[in-house]
Amino acid sequence: MADAAARQLQYEYKANSNLVLQADVRLIERRSRDEATGEVMSLVGKLDGTRMGDRHQRTRPVKAAERKAKRQKRDEAQYDFTRMKGATLLSEGVDEMVGILYRPKTQETRQTYEVLLSFIQEALGDQPRDILCGAADEVLAVLKNDRLKEREKKRETEALLGPLAEERFALLVNLGKKITDFGTEEKTQTTDENIDETYGINVQFEESEEEDDEDMYGEVREDEDEEEGEEARFDRSIHAENLGGVEEMKKEKALHPLDIDAYWLQRCLSKIYNDAMVSQAKAAEVLSVLRDAGDDRDFLYCTLLASSQSEPERQKIRDKMNEDSSLSRILRQLDTGKGEDDGGGEEGAMRRENRRKDQAEEGGDGVGGQVAGSRQLIDLEDLAFTQGSHLMANKRCQLPDGSFRKQRKGYEEVHVPALKPKPFAPDETLYAVDKLPKYVQPAFEDVKSLNRIQSRLYKTALDSDENLLLCAPTGAGKTNVALLCMLREIGKHINSDGTINTDEFKIIYVAPMRSLVQEMVGNFGKRLSTYNLTVSELTGDHQLTREQIQATQVIVCTPEKWDIITRKGGEKTFTQLVRLIVIVSI
Repeated sequence: MADAAARQLQYEYKANSNLVLQADVRLIERRSRDEATGEVMSLVGKLDGTRMGDRHQRTRPVKAAERKAKRQKRDEAQYDFTRMKGATLLSEGVDEMVGILYRPKTQETRQTYEVLLSFIQEALGDQPRDILCGAADEVLAVLKNDRLKEREKKRETEALLGPLAEERFALLVNLGKKITDFGTEEKTQTTDENIDETYGINVQFEESEEEDDEDMYGEVREDEDEEEGEEARFDRSIHAENLGGVEEMKKEKALHPLDIDAYWLQRCLSKIYNDAMVSQAKAAEVLSVLRDAGDDRDFLYCTLLASSQSEPERQKIRDKMNEDSSLSRILRQLDTGKGEDDGGGEEGAMRRENRRKDQAEEGGDGVGGQVAGSRQLIDLEDLAFTQGSHLMANKRCQLPDGSFRKQRKGYEEVHVPALKPKPFAPDETLYAVDKLPKYVQPAFEDVKSLNRIQSRLYKTALDSDENLLLCAPTGAGKTNVALLCMLREIGKHINSDGTINTDEFKIIYVAPMRSLVQEMVGNFGKRLSTYNLTVSELTGDHQLTREQIQATQVIVCTPEKWDIITRKGGEKTFTQLVRLIVIVSI
């Protein structure tokens, strides 16, 4: 017992308070002289000969280069450039359909286009491919028209394909969104006309390396949607053996009209067909096709002009070219041997003079609507307000009548009296709940009369479908005004037996915060329970399945969630049932 008591006394505070212990240096790890001690030290003399940015190196993104290399390696095993290089206008593999506006450019759009053709074939029945492609052009033109509303697009589409269910039309809209290269031919043609003003013929134009890689190798294919199914899969058995074709196409330059003589087309075809008789026959067929198709290409008229056998025939071709402005430009280049920009010319000077006159008539505006004359660069950072929102421009703070201050130790109290309500107008009264329609009264069981704001707005909320903007402080009764608008929409769908047709409408209540969403769900759920309506929460923490959304009439959500829902193409059938949207705290 004595030993135990002695051991306990060793740990008492009195025994250890003044105890000094010596550390065993052998057990402490020795620090090196260069090791940092944590003290502030000067860098004078340690950065001589170096400047900030001396070790800067410019590098390329590694992931982008690796992704590009993988894409090229994968597609080199799938594409056959020799087949593309040998394809001509008269080859068997070339689609001979005339009048088709849209032709897919990438693998993704080809897959989607095949699914679209299958969709149209189900609607129109067994039809030739040119009819299906023509119908696809019309459908895509309607779907890509931003000026048309959703109902107008559906009406135009049903005029082409017949009646369509909401799900089928939503699928068609999704297919149209996946076709991203529709309408690019016109943009490319406009760009081509502006690129080569010297020679007027843009046989082959150069693009950026990234665009060429995407066009020649195809875009990166993502996972197909489940709805495309097996119809979206097509034969990708194309092999790559000749990668030099890409470089050859890049090196092609614009062609001058003087280079096109009577045998230019035959020489081009002789590179593909070894037999001279075959190349001559193909050249005649190409000219015949171009002439009959009405495609006024530059090299066609240059060839016809060079191969004319008599002067009347030559003059007839020249007269026809003079009638067209684009062909007259080619004829002028043939006569002068120069491009449009080589020395200008009288017509170019006239165009410049007319352009200057037009600008003078428009009030001196230059190209793009900018004012002609000297331009001055503005430093936006110099004009920025340095103090931002922290500036208090008021010298004094004028308090309302009845306010007073109290000086406390370290702070000051300012007491501002509550605002007195404005007196009622002679014809202003609070509207009693008993005077409301009978189907509205169950939602206001604990309320005898509406307040001033609700009494002023109840006619607009209950008797009209006008848009309503209410600006009022907290506690002013904005929620009851929103409830009156909901009851207005509910009253439209009451059957003769008193029941409510819950499948015909949806009401969206957008609240700024999740906590407010939960509060509104409890409030509306309690007050609308007598109508057998379902109120649900839709936020990032609380998701709803498609069946739950169908069974819900009032959905309370956050702005972010509603934005996500409206961007999804598969939710079109749900959003089309929305009849009322209430947005809180804009």
